[in-house]
Amino acid sequence: MIKEFNTDVVIGLEVHVELDTETKLFCACRTYGNIEPNTLTCPVCLGYPGSKPVLNKRAVEYALMLCLALDCKISPELVFSRKSYFYPDMSKNYQITQYELPLGQNGKVELSDNKEVWITRIHIEEDPASITHPGGIGNSEFVLVDYNRSGRPLCEVVTEPDMTTPKQAREFMKNLINVLKYIKIFDVNECIIKADANISVKESGYVKVEVKNITGFKEIENALQYEISRQRNALKCGEIIIQETRAWDADSKTTRSMRTKETAEDYGYILDPDLVITDITEEWIKKAKESLPELHNEKVKRYVSEYGISLEDAKVLSLDYDLSGFFDEVARKTNPILAAKWVRRELVRVLNYNEMELSDIKFDSSHFADILELISKDKITENVGKKILEKLAAGSFNVKEYVKNENLEKVSDNNALLDMSNKVINENPLVVDEYKSGKDQALNYLVGQVMKMSKGKASAQEVKKMMESLVK
Repeated sequence: MIKEFNTDVVIGLEVHVELDTETKLFCACRTYGNIEPNTLTCPVCLGYPGSKPVLNKRAVEYALMLCLALDCKISPELVFSRKSYFYPDMSKNYQITQYELPLGQNGKVELSDNKEVWITRIHIEEDPASITHPGGIGNSEFVLVDYNRSGRPLCEVVTEPDMTTPKQAREFMKNLINVLKYIKIFDVNECIIKADANISVKESGYVKVEVKNITGFKEIENALQYEISRQRNALKCGEIIIQETRAWDADSKTTRSMRTKETAEDYGYILDPDLVITDITEEWIKKAKESLPELHNEKVKRYVSEYGISLEDAKVLSLDYDLSGFFDEVARKTNPILAAKWVRRELVRVLNYNEMELSDIKFDSSHFADILELISKDKITENVGKKILEKLAAGSFNVKEYVKNENLEKVSDNNALLDMSNKVINENPLVVDEYKSGKDQALNYLVGQVMKMSKGKASAQEVKKMMESLVK
């Protein structure tokens, strides 16, 4: 059935995820290692005549876990085909993949705006070799091929054309990576995740253009934004958009034409005679389900019921595997509602400001919990807590000793606050008159001066109440 579109932009993704197995999909060659090019190879992954592939069971188990985590319907059989094409990245001139019957179908990924992106299929295939273009993809006179990557196990996740903005596509990629982290079948430091994006715009009558080899969720938005603009500008200049395959150049932030878009028939798929059909039994599926950890949807429910945090906070925290892990550690040590607020907002703010990932921080959950404990016990103000967190980003230290040594404990002595408030009032008679004349903003200035005088150690709410009583 052909979908009918009415949105300005239509986007579908084909995401290739390398699975974190020790050996390749059909041979015993290691998948990773700090070695020379073309040394992790054997007759099987190079396709020598007479060599026979043997299926990696762990790769199938990992693929099953991904299908189940994305709510896919599992196929009763595992069937492999040969996808024929002539290109340097596949020395045997065909790729072993799944075509007729994918392992998983009809799954979904939910975005933050509650939009559901449906998964058409998830199938297993071998990775081609890696190709390097010295001098850039558009200018290189030759290519270098490294067959170390050839034969690594991949899962290809193919979506329906359900996305309508580059932002949605980026979020889909981010959410997919988050699922991969949860089920621990993907190593972010070693494994590669790359996407081919199918983009069409309304003005062209939705002629589909494929952009290949976009690496990671950060590049996906850039590539799609460029390609949408390119198509629209071409149409304005009277050009006709054709169905083609283009390559994304991350250095120049542009796409370039590779070839006209091929069809499935062009690849001449045939069943692979060297690989027998494998039954996916109920017992195998049950074992894969039992190996799944607590996924983000389950974590949302637990956060709300166990910790009593808001549904919104629970969703935001659970959609980031690393952030949710940090929150779990902090919530066990201090007030979980306060922890949710600070992990979601203040920790993320500090990370973004310093352009850091959570893995880059020098402090641990105990340091963070100490800040929240001091705030909840009314020992320091939230403002002081924020400044301590900002300082922790540069290096860890004992939070409680730092507060004591720097005299950062909250000013709660009413006499001290009264003295500071009166001093500010006496030094700012014009501002006082403005407030008395009805300019409420003037009071904020007076409160700010007291906060400055107390070096942020006073409660802004308490200072405001005191000022309102003093300036009538």
